[in-house]
Amino acid sequence: MTTVPPSRPATPGPHQARQVAESFGTDAERYDRARPRYPDALVEQIVAASPGRDFLDVGTGTGIAARQFQAVGCHVLGIDPDERMAALARQSGLETEVASFEDWDDAGRRFDAVIAGMAWHWVDPAAGALKAAEVLRPGGRVALFWYVLEPPSDVREAFRSVYTRVLADSPYFRGALPTLDAYSAIFDKAEAGLSKADAFGPPERWRFDWDRRYTREEWLEQVPTFGGFSRIPAEGQASLLAGLGDAVDAAGGSFTAHYATVVVTTTRS
Repeated sequence: MTTVPPSRPATPGPHQARQVAESFGTDAERYDRARPRYPDALVEQIVAASPGRDFLDVGTGTGIAARQFQAVGCHVLGIDPDERMAALARQSGLETEVASFEDWDDAGRRFDAVIAGMAWHWVDPAAGALKAAEVLRPGGRVALFWYVLEPPSDVREAFRSVYTRVLADSPYFRGALPTLDAYSAIFDKAEAGLSKADAFGPPERWRFDWDRRYTREEWLEQVPTFGGFSRIPAEGQASLLAGLGDAVDAAGGSFTAHYATVVVTTTRS
């Protein structure tokens, strides 16, 4: 684990885009199959730095992160705004409630840690920080984490060309994959919200790096789980997947992606 210094002032995030935020349940089973798990070292570090093992998982989705924390002895309650995602999480034995975090009724329950994997940018950072402060026990930990996928430069450029050709006029154009630098705005905004709540110590950033190799089939399985994909017209989806598949074929049929997983974390005063 390395510590990552803050990079630049906060910029606006996507938490107002509720239609995109709640679109992942369109194919919840694919999401659960295709999305990567988090590094074991990340899970171990968060558990070790928390005062107990009662965890609240914000934006739990299908329970990918929650199951990893359960596996090391944590009791995890998940909350998610999408009933379709929550239903799949319950199938794996995860207690899950349906609500947006800002509006969730905690019923007086208190936790040792509030975690969020690939989800906090869908939460209002100021309201979310205040809610986290409310439900955490003194000394409890907030741990908000994101992974940033970085394919080899030649593959990234090939993907960018496909996105540009297929989706240049679409509101869901992402210009291929956001870089770690682009994600820094999300980290900054999360930190700013926590600081504004005036209930936490100074935020830290932890970083965990790992690699994963993707075949053509594995990559095309994951692409439809990216934010906004389900809102692209069917013809655009098909063209995008075909072009991305051709790009992987041109790279030899597979490629190794580097993942940087960054945690924004602090403790309740």
